[in-house]
Amino acid sequence: MIVALIIGCEVGFWVLLALGLAVRYVLKWRRTSVVLLLCEPVLELVLFAATAIDLRNGAEPGWEHGLAALYIGYTVAFGYRTIRWLDGHAAHRLGGGPPPVKPPRYGRARARHEAGLWLRAVYGGAVALALLQLAVWYVGDSGDVSSLRAFQWVAIRTVGIYGLVALGYWIWPPKEPAAPVAEHRPMTSKEGAQR
Repeated sequence: MIVALIIGCEVGFWVLLALGLAVRYVLKWRRTSVVLLLCEPVLELVLFAATAIDLRNGAEPGWEHGLAALYIGYTVAFGYRTIRWLDGHAAHRLGGGPPPVKPPRYGRARARHEAGLWLRAVYGGAVALALLQLAVWYVGDSGDVSSLRAFQWVAIRTVGIYGLVALGYWIWPPKEPAAPVAEHRPMTSKEGAQR
């Protein structure tokens, strides 16, 4: 049941996002689009409540409960950024707005961008760890919480991988390619005569 709900929440996220952007830029109903986009966090609340109810009803904690916590952590940390990014593209393509700003590609600016992504991963990981720890306490000694503990390590490893990538960009920031140098070619006799 929880796996189906996670899939439903993910599908619902993209459906609400597409509807919200279509209503905003095709139908020009800004208020309705805001209401649709504000429904996005409700999906995570539904998933959280369903997971808690499932555990309360005596379900053995499993990988699906851990996955639900990771999903909620990810959407809390990256959901708004994803919505804002797609809104910028929709505004450009459908609303005639300016093209969205691309993330920097080179130097310390790129390293700062990657550090920002790592901070979001830390935020999402902290949310997931907190939810998983609450589930461990909720289940207590009455059940096997090893799968929940395993997903806590998944969250920590994910944050660590983001951190290693960000650190790599700080240590070895990508350099902007040098501008191509125009090749010097000898003048032909015709070009020399015109001078």
